[in-house]
Amino acid sequence: MQELFFVKDYKQNDSLRKSFSELAVNIFGISFEDWYVKGFWNERYIPYSFCDNGKVVANVSVNLVDLIVAGQLKKAVQIGTVMTHPDYRDRGLSRFLLEKVLAEFENEVDLFYLFANHEVLEFYPKFGFNRVEEAEYFIEIDNACALPVEMRKLDGKGLEDLQFIRDFAIKRKSLSQVFSTEQTSGILLFYCLNVFHDQIYLLEEEKVIIICEKDGNKLHLYDVIASYAVDMEELLVKITALGTTEVILHFTPENLSGLLSRKAVETEDVLFVKVTGEGIYPEGVKHPVMAKA
Repeated sequence: MQELFFVKDYKQNDSLRKSFSELAVNIFGISFEDWYVKGFWNERYIPYSFCDNGKVVANVSVNLVDLIVAGQLKKAVQIGTVMTHPDYRDRGLSRFLLEKVLAEFENEVDLFYLFANHEVLEFYPKFGFNRVEEAEYFIEIDNACALPVEMRKLDGKGLEDLQFIRDFAIKRKSLSQVFSTEQTSGILLFYCLNVFHDQIYLLEEEKVIIICEKDGNKLHLYDVIASYAVDMEELLVKITALGTTEVILHFTPENLSGLLSRKAVETEDVLFVKVTGEGIYPEGVKHPVMAKA
């Protein structure tokens, strides 16, 4: 085996990028190649990797994110796509890459954060990360509309609709001044392409895109994209079908009145935060799922 080489920010290198995507498919079952080919891998997603003989074998990715926290803008790095080829584990490669990212950005951002699976909960506190509990916001519905407003379904796999969604997202108004993210259209388009491609709808008259999914008597609202501040109560009246008794918001809304909250349902991902300088990450908020790396 040859010496491992460190590389970063190589999306223009076809060979390395495709190798990176192959590793992601093997580890997570997701491909980044179509996301790149369609033009949605932008400068705010930066892989830091080790290569062996031209093949990516370990990676830690940087997602540059602007956070809105209590009306204030905070610069952040959201760490994601942490992966190592099985043949190269237990060599400290992830540790080296994570330390490199922390050192490179510690004077440029207010905080680092990531969502970790339960197998590595003991790993990130070694680097100064602390676990933060999230909340889940929901509203109980007792007057669901028998005839919801007409919505046009968008194709999350089609380039034309994806570009339309991107243009919407670039001009979008932040979901909340309480807590939200900005400059995350790349992550949004990744989800539209790979996860929620069948759950995207356009309310043409209202000029709003919503990403939602019905699950029995519950409606999961993942995102609301518009160039203006959407009245959530009015929107729910228009999109909630008869038989729905609860709407779960997968983000922190602007207006919390009338909403209920509970500890977020335990999932495979746990939020860890490392604050630097003037950074702050409040407990009891919900990170937008469509901006989650």
